[in-house]
Amino acid sequence: MAATSMAIDASPERVFAVLADGWSYASWVVGASHIRAVTPEWPAVGATLHHQIGPWPLHVKDESVVSEVVPDRLLELHARAWPLGEATIRLDLEPLDKATWVTLSYDLIAGPGRLVPSQLRSALLRPRSAEMLSRLSDIAQRRTTPA
Repeated sequence: MAATSMAIDASPERVFAVLADGWSYASWVVGASHIRAVTPEWPAVGATLHHQIGPWPLHVKDESVVSEVVPDRLLELHARAWPLGEATIRLDLEPLDKATWVTLSYDLIAGPGRLVPSQLRSALLRPRSAEMLSRLSDIAQRRTTPA
């Protein structure tokens, strides 16, 4: 599993507030182009985020499902984007003095990407993960709604 970490200058509650807003995912998840629906119980275990990835007209419609959640600490998703495959995505939040250490772990678990050796897969996923954390940081630091 490829893991990328970053200190975000916001509290774990503020960072988690972005994760708890399923409609924000197209703003920080690289490749997500549109959020079609978010189940009302998001981000509870079993809640679903219906998304679209890729540019039109080549977009793929599928979904991500929450597999584990600890508010202000952890969110794990099972993301699907067939025919591309499936992935496990985990965000761990650790409080720092006045910030949050966020670790994004990501791995392909089904589909054609599994044919790529794990070390190469990790190297290919790391820049995407770093960009996602950078976008998540921007939103968490500048969000005007209360956390």
